[in-house]
Amino acid sequence: MKSEAGRLEVTTTAGTGSPLWGRAQQQEFRARVRGCLLGGAIGDALGAGIEFESLSAIRSQHGPEGVRDYVRAYGRRGAITDDTQLTLFTAEGLIRAQVCREPSGAWHPAAEVHRAYLRWAATQRDWGPDEREPDTGWLAREEWLYARRAPGEACLSGLADERMGTLQDPRNPRSKGCGAVMRSAPFGLLAGWEPEQVFQLAVECAVLTHGHPTGALSAGAFAAVVHFLVRGEDLPSAVREAMALLATRPGHEETTEALRQALTTVRQGLPTPERVESLGQGWVAEEALAMGVYCALVAEDVQHGLLLAVNHGGDSDSTGSLCGNLLGALHGETALPAGWLAELEGRATILELADDFAMELTQGPSLHGPLDTSAAWLARYPRS
Repeated sequence: MKSEAGRLEVTTTAGTGSPLWGRAQQQEFRARVRGCLLGGAIGDALGAGIEFESLSAIRSQHGPEGVRDYVRAYGRRGAITDDTQLTLFTAEGLIRAQVCREPSGAWHPAAEVHRAYLRWAATQRDWGPDEREPDTGWLAREEWLYARRAPGEACLSGLADERMGTLQDPRNPRSKGCGAVMRSAPFGLLAGWEPEQVFQLAVECAVLTHGHPTGALSAGAFAAVVHFLVRGEDLPSAVREAMALLATRPGHEETTEALRQALTTVRQGLPTPERVESLGQGWVAEEALAMGVYCALVAEDVQHGLLLAVNHGGDSDSTGSLCGNLLGALHGETALPAGWLAELEGRATILELADDFAMELTQGPSLHGPLDTSAAWLARYPRS
């Protein structure tokens, strides 16, 4: 439910890890979580080396079909960018929000996500983890994450101090860059939550750095699409249901029109980089959303969709990441190209976090419930 101040206060019946989860359901959910996080990272890495290149320059350097594989970026093949870094910290923040939930009453999960983003911000300015911090948790101690990978200015400035943006007082109120939407897939993985709650929380966490309504609502819409996929909807249905949620929000027009254009472009003929570029360049939220959704909608398979999503003259890593999140959530991790997985930077960390996320959502009461508490789990995800 929403409080009088407009903040999402989720009652403890949401996302409690219901005992109704059967073994087959848990396995399917874990596959979708793995697919979503790994697929987004692969798309991010495919676009990392070309995100500032024009389409003509990409074709000139890599052939008429553009890139067909990883190209070197940040000193290696398969390197991820800030898109994946922030997505991982979103997932970690959501796990810790679940751990911090009180047995009764309400809690404010956006505050935990904000703390997670502050931990990400530390990776952008510090040389390595500070072992003296008692509540850092395991993710922020991963040294490979301490690397600048072209982070957006709105993300950096919005997290430059500890003041938390809110719906009433957002950070960077004029910014609608794609830095919020590209990190929002984990909200959609909150199985057991209602779609309206998923949308609301993604919006609340978007305004931590991107306060423009379009920037925030694009994040909410993207999270809702992922959520409907996890619930078993096909992609066109998931997009339409997310648009129905979006239509109830003031200031939705830009985001709604971008998604409408994506659906219209699907019907205009065979997918090409030029059709992708007709939806924008991806530097702003609604364009990145539309491009990622379009490429996922027309994808013949994961490889085809991801290559389409990065071969354009815009923010290739972000559109690739969004498309990968969607296709991974739709098909699960076994649909991801094995060769790309093998070279992906941080694959072990991403898998570990994905499995922890799935375990928390499906078995949380066994990890930190009133009768059972795992000391190892609380060391990994300490209560703030």
